[in-house]
Amino acid sequence: MAADAIRVERPTTNSKLFAHTRWDAVPAAAALFHLAYLFGLYFLFPHAPLWIMLILGFVYSLMVNANINGVGHNFIHNPFFRSQLLNRFFGITQSIACCFSQTMYDAVHMRHHKGNSDRQDEKGDTIDWLSIYRHSHDGEAENPWSYVFLSFFRDDVGAIRNDLRKRKNGDDFWGNIELAAFAATLLVMAIIVPSNPIHFINWRFMLYFLPFWYLGHCFSYLNGYYRHYGANPDKPIAWGVSSYGKIYNWLFFYNGYHAEHHFRPKVHWTKMERFRRSIEHLQKQEAVRTIKPAHMLGFLDRDLPKREEHSAKAESAKAIL
Repeated sequence: MAADAIRVERPTTNSKLFAHTRWDAVPAAAALFHLAYLFGLYFLFPHAPLWIMLILGFVYSLMVNANINGVGHNFIHNPFFRSQLLNRFFGITQSIACCFSQTMYDAVHMRHHKGNSDRQDEKGDTIDWLSIYRHSHDGEAENPWSYVFLSFFRDDVGAIRNDLRKRKNGDDFWGNIELAAFAATLLVMAIIVPSNPIHFINWRFMLYFLPFWYLGHCFSYLNGYYRHYGANPDKPIAWGVSSYGKIYNWLFFYNGYHAEHHFRPKVHWTKMERFRRSIEHLQKQEAVRTIKPAHMLGFLDRDLPKREEHSAKAESAKAIL
């Protein structure tokens, strides 16, 4: 397969603000809305009934997932702005909204693309820190329950920082700035109760907020798991699992086109549908897996292969290699 001969269309613009297309104003605005929503939760908490706050907290969790896999993901591959400084400041707003470091996410995600959810080597290690095989046994993908609820605690901050230092472009410094920014934001929220008059030690809000923050990242890992379970780590065109539901892809800025994205990571989200049409014949030849139900939660697959079947296919692929 002459993969390198496949043409990737890049958007161009004469905008002095946006680097690729003015359409990137949409994910940028979505990210700023997410940040405003977080502050809204904080200021509303002392005044709203608990049942309303629980609903809003769950919505925040869903927004964390959509932001990480939609806005933040696209921002890594195609930074929105011409100004490098503006991109750095946008990374800070992202970090506060999702309560993690956008630049450190960049390092983890680039490792993801180096390994493409690879299987364990002879030493039991994977290139991809997010691989669904990294903590598995006998060549089978990890159980989704443990992957979803434990991955949050598995990040190796030291290894991430080492990767950022190797870049020698200031990413390590800005990653620390982002960590400090969201940590300082949470500290202020934990200390000051935004009531009239102001009170201090806002433990009730933190007790309320932290589980929804964790849940949002669990949703993100759930999304990632089913974007790769059933994929083929040994075939570049089948490195991901796609779904083409309109609502999901509008909300996640075409993250559903995941096999296409792994095949050519630099394709801009506005060009993803056209790119898919250009390689559709190759995907059919290689039997690239797709999630067919076009529902909003486009990563949940009711037709998943059974784990035993998936394991058998993995062993067969390893035997061929």
